Amino acid sequence: MPKAGKGDGVRRPVRSAAGGVPAAPIPRLLALVAALPLLAACQPDVVQLSGPTMGSSYHISYVRASGTPEPEAVQAEIRRQLDQLDAAVSTYRNDSDLARFNAAPASTCQPMPPMALELARSAKQLAADSEGAYDVTLLPVLDAWKFGPKAAREKAQGKTPETSASPAAGNDKSLTVDQLMAQSGALKQPSPPAARPALDADTLASLRAHTGMGHLKIIGDRLCKDAPITVEFNSIAAGYIIDRLAERFANQGIHDYLIEVTGEIRAAGEKPGGHPWLIAIEAPLDHDRKAQRLVQLKDEAISTSGDYRNYREENGRRYSHLIDPRTLAPIEHTLAAATVVTPEAMRADGLSTLLMVLGPEHGYDYAVRHQLAALLVSRTPQGFQTRTTPAFDARFPAPAAP
Repeated sequence: MPKAGKGDGVRRPVRSAAGGVPAAPIPRLLALVAALPLLAACQPDVVQLSGPTMGSSYHISYVRASGTPEPEAVQAEIRRQLDQLDAAVSTYRNDSDLARFNAAPASTCQPMPPMALELARSAKQLAADSEGAYDVTLLPVLDAWKFGPKAAREKAQGKTPETSASPAAGNDKSLTVDQLMAQSGALKQPSPPAARPALDADTLASLRAHTGMGHLKIIGDRLCKDAPITVEFNSIAAGYIIDRLAERFANQGIHDYLIEVTGEIRAAGEKPGGHPWLIAIEAPLDHDRKAQRLVQLKDEAISTSGDYRNYREENGRRYSHLIDPRTLAPIEHTLAAATVVTPEAMRADGLSTLLMVLGPEHGYDYAVRHQLAALLVSRTPQGFQTRTTPAFDARFPAPAAP
C-alpha cells in the first residue's frame, strides 16, 4: 500500500494503501535528501543524531557506552545506509535502480541491488498474506488520483493548486513524547479544496493493465515484470532502513537506542537510569497533535498509519490518500488510524498500512487472526472509538482506573 507525504521545503511522508506510495500534497516517497545532519548531546550519556531523509527526517537517540564508535562515525554510517537506499529505490530520482526498472518495458528482467530485492521479497510476502489488500505497483493509480510523485512534481512546478490538508499538518504517525510536546497545537488549518474530478470506471479499468503484484517476479538477483508495471516501496522502506540501522548498531556495540525515520520507530534497551523509551500514539485529530495513549517500547517497533491529515476534499466529499488495490480507489470506510507493534520496524510499517486498507472490521479481524498487537481508531457519529486487539492489551495493559 502506498504512502504519501507533504512538503514545505521539508516534505513529510504519508501513506497510501498499495505498498508504500505517497498521497496528499507531497508523497512520502523515497526522495532521500543528502544534507549534513545535526549532531548534539542530549545529556552526558545520550547522543542525538538527526537529519533529512525520504522527504522528511530521521531522529536517533542512543546511549553511548565504552568501546562504541565516535558519534561522527555512527553518523557517517547512517548517512551511508540512507544514501544506498536512495540510490536503490527512490522514485524521485531518475537514476535510481528502481526508477530505471520502472521506465523499462514489460518483459524486463533487471539486476538489482540487495536492498531492492529484500524490499521486493518482503512486499510480495505481505501481499500474499494480505487478502489482496497490499500492492506496491499502484504508482499510476496514485498519479491518477493526484497523490503520486507526478502530482508532487507538478505542484512543485506550480501546475496544480493545493487541494488537501496543509503541508504543515504533519504525519499520521507515532511520536516520541518530546516531539509531540514540541508540535502540539502547531498545525495549520487545511487549504480550501480545489475541484478535481473523480476517476470514471473506464479510467480505472485501463489502470488495471498497469498494476498487479502477480506481474512482479524475483529471479535470482534480478527483478522482473511481465506487464508495464511501476513499483514503489514507500509503505515499508522507512521500516526497512530502521531495521538495517538497528543491525549496524548491534554490530557497533550500541544496544540502547531509539530510531525514528519518517515517523516509524524502533527502540531497544532503555535510557540511562533504567528509564524506558516512551512513545505517544497520537489521537486522530485533523489540526492538532495530542496523545491518546503512551506506550513503553523495548526491543520492538511501532508504526501508525492514518488518513486524518492526508486527504483531499471535493464537493463536500473526502478522498483519502490511501488506495485500496482491490478497487483502485481511495478507501471509504471509517477507520481513521491503525497502530501496530512488532519486533521489526518494516513489518510494523507495512502492516499498519494494510490494516488501514482493510478497514475497522476486516482490519481488526486480520490483526486478531495474525495475533498482532494493534490499536484501531474509527470515526463514529459519537466521536472516535478505540479498539485494541488481545495481543495489544497483553503487551500494553490499560492503566488502572483511579
